[in-house]
Amino acid sequence: MGFKTEITKIHYDKNARGVFLRLLEFCSCFYGCGSRLKNTLYDNNILRPKKVNAYVISVGNLTTGGVGKTPVVAEIANYLMNSGKKTAILSRGYGGRLSNKNINVISDGSEIYYDAQMAGDEPYWLSQNTKSIVITCKNRFKAAEFAVKHYGVTHIILDDGFQHRKLHRDLDIVLVDSVKGFGNEKLLPAGPLREGTEAFNRIDKLVIVSKSTNHARAEKYARIMGKKLNKPAFVCKTEPDIVYNIKTGDVLPSGSSITALSAIGQPEQFFAFLDNYNVVNKIALDDHHLYSEDDVKNIAGNIVVTEKDAVKLQELNYNNIYALKLKTSIDVKGLLDA
Repeated sequence: MGFKTEITKIHYDKNARGVFLRLLEFCSCFYGCGSRLKNTLYDNNILRPKKVNAYVISVGNLTTGGVGKTPVVAEIANYLMNSGKKTAILSRGYGGRLSNKNINVISDGSEIYYDAQMAGDEPYWLSQNTKSIVITCKNRFKAAEFAVKHYGVTHIILDDGFQHRKLHRDLDIVLVDSVKGFGNEKLLPAGPLREGTEAFNRIDKLVIVSKSTNHARAEKYARIMGKKLNKPAFVCKTEPDIVYNIKTGDVLPSGSSITALSAIGQPEQFFAFLDNYNVVNKIALDDHHLYSEDDVKNIAGNIVVTEKDAVKLQELNYNNIYALKLKTSIDVKGLLDA
């Protein structure tokens, strides 16, 4: 388990104590000052976001990774494309080997130009699971202008765009995990919060992500948060579907013995989805870990990973790697309606 994973454990432990946490809290003071200053400048129109000739939707969150943005981005993109809207997804491309100082067209909607190691796991997965144009670039405005000019897009989705205030957006959608919530409610690096409570005013629509087969908790949380923030609140239901071999597509029977391997922000929920299997070992690597043969060569038997992990393992010559396919359900029409 890596350093980042250990920090994440502290972020979601309200009972955490110790000198290391105090040090992180001290650092949070500086982070908070910088975050509040940026937001104040934008909120008072001292700094102004730039606009492009397209409808811009941001899908983001107030906490660090693992909330479940990527499937929601895909649902929105597919809905827009099926409605006849020329759509581009813009990602920062975190974890990929391509320089995000450049504009990188990962997919033009029909052809994928880079593998997962180069593009990053999330942009590659989005390229596989949508017909949208997928572009990675640190400068979202430059990427948005490029998408409008070269592809004639009418709708742009910012993947993880809530804190990126340099580009004007027409709709800000914020996701919250139904179980993890806001963790220990501390700012980075002591907690998972990327911003303080001043950010709540910018939210247009709230989505509570339920990674379970029982969504009662999420539905109650959505009602509470929607009323508390006076924002429209929706529930995104994410449930396990099948476990399939990433080489052959064969489905792994329930009850099979497996090693669960993941490199995602919140691996506990992935592990919980595998309760129909005999999990003999659980391995959690840092989020966006770049897989190599060394990570799997000494694991005997069936290995089950997330689909986000699978895109980076497809190139390895192993026939014992399976991926857990999830099914996502959300009222996209209601989410996008004014």
